[in-house]
Amino acid sequence: MVFGDFTGRIGDPSGRDIQRKPLTKKQLLENASTYQEQVAKILDFKKNPPEIVYNSTWWNKIDSVKFLEILTHFTFAQLSERDLFQERIKKEQPLALSEFLYPILQGYDSVTLDVDAEIGATDQTFNMLMGRAMLKIFKNKEKFVLTTPLLEGTDGRKMSKSFGNTINISSEPNQMFGNLMSIQDDLIIKYLKLTTELDQRELEEMIAELKNGQRHPMEAKKRLALEVVTLYHGAEAAYQSQLEFERVFQKGGVPIPRKFVTKNLKLKPVDFLVKSGLATSRSSARRLVEQGGVEIDGRRITNLNAKISLQDGSIARVGKLKSVVVKEK
Repeated sequence: MVFGDFTGRIGDPSGRDIQRKPLTKKQLLENASTYQEQVAKILDFKKNPPEIVYNSTWWNKIDSVKFLEILTHFTFAQLSERDLFQERIKKEQPLALSEFLYPILQGYDSVTLDVDAEIGATDQTFNMLMGRAMLKIFKNKEKFVLTTPLLEGTDGRKMSKSFGNTINISSEPNQMFGNLMSIQDDLIIKYLKLTTELDQRELEEMIAELKNGQRHPMEAKKRLALEVVTLYHGAEAAYQSQLEFERVFQKGGVPIPRKFVTKNLKLKPVDFLVKSGLATSRSSARRLVEQGGVEIDGRRITNLNAKISLQDGSIARVGKLKSVVVKEK
């Protein structure tokens, strides 16, 4: 498993119509820790732990002479063939040289790791094929590239934390269920195909019923959410999250807050959100505050640096589905 702590400082331009803002090393390491938690929900880290490597291990050792040698194998015409770059140039949008060279940086990871195959979404096709070409050049070896459809976010755009349209597999059941219920209707079939383990016959029946109007989109989303939450949290948690969703959104109820026990009643917003479980990472906590999505005792929190004065019994909310009640230890 490769974490791009070197390439991440440039930022993969895939799916971006604007120049990507570089990340700091601290932000990259924060992201890497959350990625491991997410992957652990799919791969068994105990029975078959994956080897985790960081691509700064080799890129920090490659000097300018070696890098220029790598570049001699590729032409401007080859890189500019990428649809994304063509669109940016046509729209007269900035395209940094670092972004232009990103496919080569990512592709060389395949050479260093001597991989046999690579799997990625269709937005990564160009980068993965670059790695395939590089393996052929430097090691005379073939690499298999398997692409999968790109799963869009809840609003139909590319799923991205910066867009606020993600469905995180590390989310608690109620949040995950609610996010799945918020996807656009035209994404239901794609989500059913790509995120559930429904057998083919039942899947085809649901799709047919959706298309001919026999099944309401709301009911299809409920089944989708139930299936996905079951995969990551179990059947009982999925059932309870459906009941909670129906109680809050269909019957006008209020989410039942979880308890957050703490000795310290004065915390900065980011620290509070992460420690209480209302945010999965410091970066997501910052975004929640900046987007005005955090309320404590009915008061919106907007200052990232000012400490919050909590009280025993204070209720904090993030959106409509996540809330905690503070209990002094």
